[in-house]
Amino acid sequence: MPTHPASPDVDTIVAISTPPGRGGIGIVRLAGPQSLPIAAQLLQLTQPLEHARARFARVLDSADPNAKTLDDAIVTAFLAPHSYTGDDLIEIAAHGSPVVLEAIVRAALSHGARLATPGEFTQRAFLSGRLDLTQAEAVHDLIAAQTLDQARVAAQQMGGAMSRRVAPAKESLLHLIALLEAGMDFASGELDDVDVVPPSQIEAAILSVQTPLEALAASFRHGQMLRSGASLALVGRPNAGKSSLFNRLLERDRAIVTPLPGTTRDTVEESLALGGIPLRLIDTAGLRLQGDRPADEAEALGIARSHEALADADLVLLIHDATQTMTEEERTLAASLEGRPHLLVLNKIDLQGSDFSLKSTAFMSKGTNFSSQDTSSSLKGTGFSPYIPTRQSKGALAPEGTPAPILTSALTGEGLEELRTAILRALQAEGALADSGALNNLRQQEAVATTLQALATAQAANINGLPHELMLLDLHAALRALDSLTGATTTDDILGRIFSTFCIGK
Repeated sequence: MPTHPASPDVDTIVAISTPPGRGGIGIVRLAGPQSLPIAAQLLQLTQPLEHARARFARVLDSADPNAKTLDDAIVTAFLAPHSYTGDDLIEIAAHGSPVVLEAIVRAALSHGARLATPGEFTQRAFLSGRLDLTQAEAVHDLIAAQTLDQARVAAQQMGGAMSRRVAPAKESLLHLIALLEAGMDFASGELDDVDVVPPSQIEAAILSVQTPLEALAASFRHGQMLRSGASLALVGRPNAGKSSLFNRLLERDRAIVTPLPGTTRDTVEESLALGGIPLRLIDTAGLRLQGDRPADEAEALGIARSHEALADADLVLLIHDATQTMTEEERTLAASLEGRPHLLVLNKIDLQGSDFSLKSTAFMSKGTNFSSQDTSSSLKGTGFSPYIPTRQSKGALAPEGTPAPILTSALTGEGLEELRTAILRALQAEGALADSGALNNLRQQEAVATTLQALATAQAANINGLPHELMLLDLHAALRALDSLTGATTTDDILGRIFSTFCIGK
């Protein structure tokens, strides 16, 4: 990892570290070689500053010629190299008035500090070796966390979970490179015709690097889902119970519900945490049957937005009233979802009576009972399984990989737990919290993919009997790509893009 010890040439930076707005406490942070001298001009201390010891101080507006008192504060010094940034760092905890905090910053600027750029404190922590790049990214993820589980995973990453996961693969790769280079040195002597490192040993060594990295690459789905969440759109005919299910999933009344079809005129969005995954739940206006005109222009606009939500959603919940026949339009909609994550939800099962079975009218254009064979025919082209759950097996899932209807009652709450489980399965989000050190952004995914590609090329060179010199070129390329994951090797452009997403003061 690149390290850059603090030097007199490094700027001393200052920024407000707490969120904008009024609060009980606000923190101004100073970092750099001139932090202590600047603090001495800003503060009247009751005791000298010591490492990691809080001190009471009076903050002076030293930018004012009369040096008037700005506030009373608690000041803590963290001395290099034992600070967040790796250089001298001062934190001034004053009352959280924006006017006071900005005055403290102006006073620091008047004594030679520079206003920090977004993420500059964390960038200095990375450059000084206090954090690797995945840990630095986790700082941003922790700040942006919307759920407790997101925060916990980000904290694991800040503790180096990904670095620890990658370390054995990197060690194996370094060992293989050293072995091949030593073998080349040996072979260049008197024994040119000796195969110092046999191909079988090289193959096994490359495989020992590939296997854990392939598992890491596969973790991207979980990591990205946990970091970014997913969107779920509830679509279907008017009065199918979409808004009622929407409220049930949220566990509060958010959408207006009435017995009248077409109550929802616009998309309604709310956030929901399910299995630790942040979800954006979207209730949509009911989709009218072909030839059934919207009641007015407002409903027409709502239906147009429903189609937009349907197109953009990560998962579609097609809500069908279990007391009604499935129309040709619904079948067409279901068929259009084939190849996309989607679930068929049969709502209002409480209205079917105690002997409820899907062998009534749910999928038939005619309301007659039918057999399993009839069901297969009626579901043909819808993208759904001919699996027929009865009331006794309601909510049960078909064999893995086969979509099956989920039976629910928004009125009684029946089938809601099965629906939640089905949502996580459809999003492939089950087990996301247990996948420690998962990849969670495109930069990380690209680094591992590039590493695996270089390893595959090296393995092909080994199998084809190419010279070790060529194989080493690919192995070194793999090492560079793997190092870019943690930031051991990286470019200023990449660093700029990463840290520019941070807030000022972090």
